[in-house]
Amino acid sequence: MTNFLESGFNDYEVRKLQKGETIKSFDCGDEDLNDFIMNRAEGYNKAMLSVTYVFEHKMSGKIIGYFSLANDRISIDNFDSNNTFNRFRRHLFKNEKRLKSYPAVKICRLGIANDFHGCGVGSMLLDFIKSYYKRGNNAGCRFLTVDAYLNAVSFYERNKFQYLQKDEKRTKLLYYDLNEAI
Repeated sequence: MTNFLESGFNDYEVRKLQKGETIKSFDCGDEDLNDFIMNRAEGYNKAMLSVTYVFEHKMSGKIIGYFSLANDRISIDNFDSNNTFNRFRRHLFKNEKRLKSYPAVKICRLGIANDFHGCGVGSMLLDFIKSYYKRGNNAGCRFLTVDAYLNAVSFYERNKFQYLQKDEKRTKLLYYDLNEAI
């Protein structure tokens, strides 16, 4: 297993996928995530539905991981009852900030190349996203959200994401409060 920090973090960068750029090879072990970065990310970027970023080795251009982001919100529709939503917002907001929805950014996709599973790259990318929105919050964004695959829920829990919904589905809706970010 390769440790991406062995050669120093300066050898890597996070950058926005460029217009017209295609990723020819990427394997994270999930066919849907592989297909997205190689075949659909540019179309989503062009249609302004999401923005995709790659984490790559500067010298070789090897894609270590990627993530795709889109605007989202946390609203009453995300909860199984008005009472549950009211408890959520009372816990986080003073009376004058009790809105019907709160701005968020959705992590639409997050994929890490097979060779880098277990090396901390996924957590490092989540920390990058948290810092990016905490530091450069230009349009008001309080939360990160993710519809996590069931096999990835524990990863997001370790990274301090919390449940919005616990019902059994193909995915679990989780959130992270950016006020918790360093």
